[in-house]
Amino acid sequence: MGIGETIKGKVKQQVGDAIDDDKLQAEGDAQETRGEAETDANQAQAKAKEHEAKADALEQEQKSLEN
Repeated sequence: MGIGETIKGKVKQQVGDAIDDDKLQAEGDAQETRGEAETDANQAQAKAKEHEAKADALEQEQKSLEN
């Protein structure tokens, strides 16, 4: 899940910073970036479904007017 990965990534970065662990900071950054990408993808998918539903409704309206 996007937001969870983003949060976990930020926590890893902070822990890595606190204990001076560059590898953990890098892992956290990568995890945060992946989480943000997943969130963006989920939002795009939801928007696409919304547009598809609207298109279907308009198509049904058009068909009913043609008959």
